[in-house]
Parts: sequence; C-alpha cells; structure tokens
Amino acid sequence: MQKNLTQKIKDRTAQIGIIGLGYVGLPLAVEYAEAGYKVTGLDINKEKIKLINAGKSYIDDISDAKVQPLVKDGRLVATDNPEAIKHLDTISICVPTPLSKTKDPDISYILAAVEWIKQYLHKDMLIILESTTYPGTTEDMILPLLEDNGLKVGKDFYLAFSPERVDPGNANYQTKNTPRVVGGITKNCTKIAKFFYEQAISNVIAVSSTKAAEMVKLLENTFRSVNIGLVNEVALMCDRLGVNVWEIIDAAASKPFGFMPFYPGPGLGGHCIPIDPHYLSWKLKSLNYYARFIELAGDINSHMPEYVVMRVQRILNHMGKSVNKSKILVLGVAYKKDIQDTRESPALDVIKLLEEEGAKITYNDPYVPVIKWNDSAHKSQKLTPALVQKADLVVILTNHTAYNYEMIVGNARAVFDTRNAAAKITKGRDKITLL
Repeated sequence: MQKNLTQKIKDRTAQIGIIGLGYVGLPLAVEYAEAGYKVTGLDINKEKIKLINAGKSYIDDISDAKVQPLVKDGRLVATDNPEAIKHLDTISICVPTPLSKTKDPDISYILAAVEWIKQYLHKDMLIILESTTYPGTTEDMILPLLEDNGLKVGKDFYLAFSPERVDPGNANYQTKNTPRVVGGITKNCTKIAKFFYEQAISNVIAVSSTKAAEMVKLLENTFRSVNIGLVNEVALMCDRLGVNVWEIIDAAASKPFGFMPFYPGPGLGGHCIPIDPHYLSWKLKSLNYYARFIELAGDINSHMPEYVVMRVQRILNHMGKSVNKSKILVLGVAYKKDIQDTRESPALDVIKLLEEEGAKITYNDPYVPVIKWNDSAHKSQKLTPALVQKADLVVILTNHTAYNYEMIVGNARAVFDTRNAAAKITKGRDKITLL
C-alpha cells in the first residue's frame, strides 16, 4: 500500500485534497497545484468556492494571477461536496480552531472535517492535520474515529500532524520555503507524510510522533506570546519610570548575543499567537499543572487595549478635553501592518472601548474598507490632511508602510503612536506621544 501511494505522489498522479480554504489551506492548495498535482479544495463557505472557481483569490499573499492559470488548467478546483473525498489520495485538514469565551479549545471544525473523511475513507489514503490544537488531538480524537470502520493506521491508511506556519504579509517566508515539521502515528505514517511534503516544500523535518509535532507549534507561538507579554509589561514599567521603551529596546538590541528584540503594541492579534498558547494551558490543566507563564502573558497582552484607552484619556486631559465627544481618528485596524486580516485585532477592542467612553471614532485602513463594531458597519475614510485636521487626536494602531507619517504628524493636533511608526519624523515630534 505504502509503495503504491508513494509512487502516485512521486509521479504526480496522486489526487490532493485540502479541507479548509483560508489563510492556510489556499496557499497550500496553490503550492501543490503549481507542483503539478490536481488539487481539490473543500470548504463550507460557498462564496470562497465561487471565487476560487472563478480564478480569484481572497488571501493577501495569493494573487489572482496565481490562481487563474491553475483553475484554467484544471489543477485547482473548489467544492463543498464531501463526496469528492472518495477520489482523493491525500487530505490535509486546514480548518479553524478557535477558543471558547472560557478559553477552552473548540475542535468542532476538526471533528466535522474528520466526519467528512470517515464517510469516504479508503485504503491507501494519507490524512494530515494542520490545524493548531492541543497535544494528543490527532492520536486521541482523530485516530479512533478513522479506525471505526475497520481500517488500520500505518497499514491501510496513514495519519500525521504537521503544524501550519503561515505568516500573512511576510514577503520572505511563504509556504514553499518555510520549513515543515511532521510527525506520524507510526513510522510509516511519518515516512510517507514527509515524502508528500518534500514534493512541494523545501525543507521537511520529521519528529517522533504526532504529539511531538503538535507541541512544536504550541512552543513556537507560546515563545512569542510570552516574550511579547514581557515587553508589553516593560512598556508599562517605562511609562511609570518616565523613559522611552523604544529607545531601551533598540539599545538592548545592540548586544550581539543573548538578546532578541520584541516590541510592545496595543495588544495581540491574528489567529495564532493570542490563541494557541491557551491550547497548551488547557491541556496541562487536565494533568494538574498550571502553566503560569502562559496565563500571565495572556493576562498582560489581553489588557493592553485598556491601557491604550487609559493613555488616550491622559493625552486628552492634558489638552483640556475628555474622551466623551472627542473626535478620534484611528489609523490601522488590521492586526499587523500591510495586511487585511483583522482576526483578533486589538484595534477593534480599542475602538469599542473608546466609543463606550463617548468618543466619536473615524478610522482609516488602506487594506480594510469596512469593519463592524457595536453591531454597526463603518467605512474606512479617505486619509487626507483635512480628515487629520478635524481630529482631536490621531491614534496609530497599525503601522502600515503606506501611511505618509510626515503628512499625518504635520496636520494632526496630537498623535498617540502605539507602534513607534513615526520614529523617523523629526518635524512635529512634540505632537507625538509614544506607547
């Protein structure tokens, strides 16, 4: 069986399937289609399916020019019909894994995808979970479901975990040249999953098990969350001490060893860093272990929007104004610069909190034309000198490179820069307050 599947992967006759066509699934589908495979993408979102089959992309890092020829040549097709699975040789699960309000893992999307696969599971099939989850999910939750119909893992079908490593907006590292980690339920599973990834990805690292691979992803994002939590707390300390946190970080970064710079901001955003560490924390609670670093970092990072609002209040007070009825122009609502992704964006929390205090909010984001807060839709306003001049305070929440910071500072009454975006501006520095 393994030899047959390996040969199909090698000669590009294997039919590739990807469940979930978001920021992870679509780039992966494009990569394998460009590598010469026929790829079927499955999703429950009919609008996404319609766009893909029309040769259009809705992902920042994937252009229409990439999708169109693949669709035209029949190498990429999208569907919401799970019956397509019966013809597939490999299936990658790339569905969302959110947290509940109580920060418990929600793996319902994973289980729904597995139920699809279970209906049409056949011999000589490779299934790989890419969705971030807690250690043990693949072995304890997915494997029993797939073995229900009598097929045996490592013999009749192959099951592995490979954590996605997507960084939206990163021009240097994308799906193809970002190293892959993979671990299988059995040695055969690991071997064939590694071979599968090697057909489209430059560097593939095998680990001993699915649990090890699941833990790798959580370590990566917990590392970032904890370090960002640390530097956010340092920003709070520097505010109390009356020193510039950005100056402190830049000076510390001059040390050629033993220090890696992280930067403060209005909070954590994106689908990974604010969420993934809590998967690990939740799992450890079941083993009677309290993940103190994770919980502390999460607490600090989640309260940064409130700190930003407090700083806004202080700035306006010094101007003889209250937040109530003040005109505040927010620049940037994406969770990081130069992308359209607003998932978990702290900017949305800041806007909501300011509006609850009575502020009159307008916003601009060149990548996000419409957002919702307090159940209402709001449009991005054209960024002009006149718009800036009308605001009592300009708050920079996302440091898009498209912004003309000289124009912004030059026309603003006051600027609260939470990202040190206007660091190079010299004229009008007295108007700028840094985080």
